[in-house]
Amino acid sequence: MSMMDKLKSMLKGHESQTGKGVDKAGDYVDEKTQGKYRSQVDKAQDKLKDEFGRGDQGQPPQT
Repeated sequence: MSMMDKLKSMLKGHESQTGKGVDKAGDYVDEKTQGKYRSQVDKAQDKLKDEFGRGDQGQPPQT
């Protein structure tokens, strides 16, 4: 079982908290870098949310 599979199984059912955590981490990075890497951070947030569950307004993962 890979690390991603373990993370997915641990986070299953907690998509909203996962989404909030991803958003909070991205906001922290944006704050510390003064928005210099905002587009890269946004892409990373979307990829993580797709991988672990959206967690924002109950939307299904994007394909």
